[in-house]
Amino acid sequence: MPSANPQSQLNRADFQISEEFLAKYNRPGPRYTSYPTAPVWNDAFGPQDLEGVFADADRAGRSISLYLHIPFCEALCLFCACNVVIQKNKAVAPPYLEVLKREIGHVGERVARSRPVVQLHWGGGTPTYLTPLQIEELFEFTRARFTLASDAEIGIEVDPRVTTPAHLETLRRLGFNRLSMGIQDFHPQVQETVHRVQPYEMTRDLILEARRLGFGSINVDLIYGLPYQTPERFARTIEQIVGLSPDRVAMFSYAHVPWLKKQQGSFAKQLPEGMAKFQIFRTGLLNFLEAGYLYIGMDHFARPGDELAVAQQNRTLHRNFQGYTTKAGADLYGMGVSAISGIGDAYAQNYRDLPGYERAVAARGIGTMRGYRLSADDRLRRAVIGRLLCHTVIRKREIESEFAMVFDEYFAPELERLAVFAEDGLIVHNDKEIRATMLGRIFIRNIAMVFDPYLEQQKLDTKPLFSRTL
Repeated sequence: MPSANPQSQLNRADFQISEEFLAKYNRPGPRYTSYPTAPVWNDAFGPQDLEGVFADADRAGRSISLYLHIPFCEALCLFCACNVVIQKNKAVAPPYLEVLKREIGHVGERVARSRPVVQLHWGGGTPTYLTPLQIEELFEFTRARFTLASDAEIGIEVDPRVTTPAHLETLRRLGFNRLSMGIQDFHPQVQETVHRVQPYEMTRDLILEARRLGFGSINVDLIYGLPYQTPERFARTIEQIVGLSPDRVAMFSYAHVPWLKKQQGSFAKQLPEGMAKFQIFRTGLLNFLEAGYLYIGMDHFARPGDELAVAQQNRTLHRNFQGYTTKAGADLYGMGVSAISGIGDAYAQNYRDLPGYERAVAARGIGTMRGYRLSADDRLRRAVIGRLLCHTVIRKREIESEFAMVFDEYFAPELERLAVFAEDGLIVHNDKEIRATMLGRIFIRNIAMVFDPYLEQQKLDTKPLFSRTL
């Protein structure tokens, strides 16, 4: 029986590329969860500036997205490049939660209760490092200081290795309706090498329990490019994932950044690279398409009826520091160590180390380390890059109408550089739009980089700032 997913009708040859092609496009580049990207921000922007942004946002009256960062993990996964604190002794949690609550209270006093919170997300680290009681207390503390919309998306990242049925029961009772869980790969040798042993049965049982409790959406994270992965082994993981029927899948490229995360150097010789890594990605892409998932772009897949897929079709999809989201237009308030906010035309990041974060909150009530205010050119380029990544198309007349400019004149140098992308089959470009092809969705970060003038300045840095695009 033919699939209802039109993407699945593509010929497998559509995703065959040469070594030369891969070498041309597989180079370091941002993931564009913001524009400008974080390396452009500076410490001239401090907590006083952020509080001014709070006031401006209240006057604008936009809806709100809240992000809380729980940094703790019981053990270190060797592939991880996140901001985490490894601590088996859970006595570290209560002091951190007190500091986090102080920041939540400070921010809550500066946000009008008339502004609805349409999205609340807990990330980490491992938020289920906390006990069910600690989770409930933090949630209720937050809910008492903000106005949660009746249909708010309330999500949390969970690690199946430490998440119990009691965790899930508490989360569901509180109103959490979305779970995102890390899997990475089910092959035993891969798991042992990266120090994340998580049997299939453990993950299966957690998903079944979450479904029984009524969680409305389940997302799983995979990583391709890990040590000892092969297309055949990864295909088996995909087969098992499809059998679990998650609503969304994020299939991330392993970011090898040993200059930032030294533990990654322990398995550098076992990594699939170049074409070997691309073939693993291609295996995942084609198998998910054939299973009926839609390819949103870059590294995300969703079932056709999922809100993410619907938002892309309706051109309301948005991208922020949590990745793809359906909550376009909401101001993001990030709280906790290393958390990032994106409010109006400003970004702010909290201190990335616990002592620095705690000192900042004690002194001012918020943990701001640095930030950035967008210029008029930044706002224009953010719109162009955002629409490309979210909608896979840039409609020139939309941009011209919104920013009172002539697209082809303003971006004349960029359009010249895009000519090679058209020649290589990554985009279709005419006088009305720039549209990424299906192959172009894989390399969509490269297309976006054409519109980023900061990259030339960042090439002067002695160490790479970004992982490779594939």
